[in-house]
Amino acid sequence: MNRADLADFLRRSRGRLAPRDVGLVEGPRRRTPGLRREEVAALAGMSTDYYMRLEQARSPQPSVQMLAALTRALRLTIDERDHLYLLAGHRPPEGARAGEYLRPSMLYLLDQLEGVPAQVLSDLGDVLAQSDMAKALFGCVCAVAPEDRNIALRWFTEPDVREHFAAEEHEEHARQLVADLRAAVTRRGGDMASRALVERLRAASAEFAALWDRHEVAVRRSHPYRLMHPELGLIEFDCEVLATPAADQRLRVFTPPPGGTEALDMLRVLGPQHRCQPTGTTSTPS
Repeated sequence: MNRADLADFLRRSRGRLAPRDVGLVEGPRRRTPGLRREEVAALAGMSTDYYMRLEQARSPQPSVQMLAALTRALRLTIDERDHLYLLAGHRPPEGARAGEYLRPSMLYLLDQLEGVPAQVLSDLGDVLAQSDMAKALFGCVCAVAPEDRNIALRWFTEPDVREHFAAEEHEEHARQLVADLRAAVTRRGGDMASRALVERLRAASAEFAALWDRHEVAVRRSHPYRLMHPELGLIEFDCEVLATPAADQRLRVFTPPPGGTEALDMLRVLGPQHRCQPTGTTSTPS
């Protein structure tokens, strides 16, 4: 908790508001601009003494409920609200979730990335969309039932998909998948979708259950990627992950390391068709 900056932010936010902005009558004898402390306290449903101590940097840490009330009383924007929470030592509320449907902005970005493999995944690892270059690299998921298009589920329940990764990297890749999923489940507050996925994985894979019980957490952001392509052999990429405000949809972009553009040229020549397989066959996991 940064008491000094919190106190300063509250004072200045109060000073930027006029009584009419919050539905109050200005009245006579208002010598300074902005709301009075007792007015902010009344709007937030707290005692004037407690609010005064906040502005004087001598209060205990306010609760998230108190911060939500101050956000409404001071008419803070989303960015200002997040700043308030961080100054008070709390994690800001999540932004609006994109949900299970692909965000138009994500689809637009995906369409612009024709020259490199790119995917949009949910935070739980469901493949929502792929560029043609990604299909050439990973294979299509069109033959896979929608409820099975999850990279963790396929890794732990379809043995063939591991053939596309070097054997010495299997253990680390599995740990990363589970640690990233653990972080997503916690962010979601254990909602129905995340609970169902974890229960399905635990029932299907003893390996997953053992890794899940280790309670490791590590969000996958930027990381190297080594893939055994059936036609091109070992391919190396750097993966960059861009997330939506609530981090429930992610755009993954695969770029070659310096001097490694040959793989991209070969993927472009091969195209997505050679990896789009009939129903019942297995494509590469992500």
